[in-house]
Amino acid sequence: MTRTSLRLRLLLGAAVAIFAALALAWAGISLLIHDYIERREVAQLTALAEQVVAGLSIDGAGTPVVDPAPADPAFQSLASGLYWQVAGPGGTAQSPSLWDQSLPERPAKTDGWSSATVAGPFGKQLTLVSRRVQPDVRAIDAIVRVGANDQEMRGALREFDTRLALSLGFLWLVLSLAAYAQVSLGLRPLDRLRHELDRLRRSPAARLSDRHPQEILPLTEAINAMAAAREADLARARRRAADLAHSLKTPLAVVAAQSRRARETGAGTAADGIDRAVEAAGAALEAELARSRAAAARGASGESNPQQIAEGLVAVIERTEHGEAIIFTVDIDPALRLPIEESDLAEMLGALAENAARHARRQVRIAGRSDGEDAILSVEDDGPGMTEDGIARATQRGVRIDEAGSGHGFGLAIVRDLAEATETGFRLGRSPLGGLAAELLWGGAKS
Repeated sequence: MTRTSLRLRLLLGAAVAIFAALALAWAGISLLIHDYIERREVAQLTALAEQVVAGLSIDGAGTPVVDPAPADPAFQSLASGLYWQVAGPGGTAQSPSLWDQSLPERPAKTDGWSSATVAGPFGKQLTLVSRRVQPDVRAIDAIVRVGANDQEMRGALREFDTRLALSLGFLWLVLSLAAYAQVSLGLRPLDRLRHELDRLRRSPAARLSDRHPQEILPLTEAINAMAAAREADLARARRRAADLAHSLKTPLAVVAAQSRRARETGAGTAADGIDRAVEAAGAALEAELARSRAAAARGASGESNPQQIAEGLVAVIERTEHGEAIIFTVDIDPALRLPIEESDLAEMLGALAENAARHARRQVRIAGRSDGEDAILSVEDDGPGMTEDGIARATQRGVRIDEAGSGHGFGLAIVRDLAEATETGFRLGRSPLGGLAAELLWGGAKS
């Protein structure tokens, strides 16, 4: 499934919207400036054309005469880019700058000046103004035209458009960065919510705080309500599991007593079968109780001294049937501290030590070491250990360790459940002593 980023979507949306707005602004500003400059050019040409009209007269042959002619020196220079021309019924009069060229004919109005952009003399484009006038009472029409090469004006307008585009492009970059800052600040409450949700995931008793923006509060309230319902369901499930386990202890004790009576009457084989069944059922009950405690331990926080816990456990296990013939070695730094509740560590370390004592020949070693922020506790024995296939199966998620063979059963299953609940790393391997090595890991060493 393709994942989409809300931050990326907001940033892309903002960048596209800003770009579209600035593009429209560029088009609008460019249109206004072009219109303003062109109007100024037409106004200047109109003023020059009115100077031509002021000196215009028609002689007897119908030829227009302009005296005095406009004084602008550009009218006197050949192909200067500024021209005037008057066409009458008997001929034309024009500025020396036209030489042997003429201005293009365009329809002319009598009630005002008209303007147009046309192809002019000497291969240049012109802005042309024209008008039909009657210079005297004889009602003889003359058409006055004044044109100017607009190449310089068009070049200046193109340069303005380019500079405007660059300026607005820089503004787009600045506004995009501002949008990034705004989106980051706007999404920061979601980052805080994510951290709180992680704490809620690890601890059913945790709740989301109310220190969130008003828009997020309905969501946090709904999540808190769901978390409360989940916690209640977990509590009921734990109580039912514990009640069931405790309720079965008495019948198992009765069956064990019946086994002893059967053994006393000489039915040893049957008694052995009953004892194995009772032991398996008891181990299953202990495993379920441990899983209930693991569910309760999820999200708990604390600190423990593994050296003291290990020595206390060894003192107890040495008095058991399996531990009295085993040599225990505890090699843990007294200053080492682990980020886990003492009861949870004692539960896991005790199960590992009992399992090691049950399978060891003569020696069990409990060691602990730290490497910066990483810490490892290991329990090793010199017993037969587990096969590589058994270790691989036992460490696979979803495979019950008690079903993975090698006779290690429920002890390791309890440890793995508690390790998962307390977010502790758990690893199995081969011990240098020859048997099984079980490791608990915290920090960066967690696997």
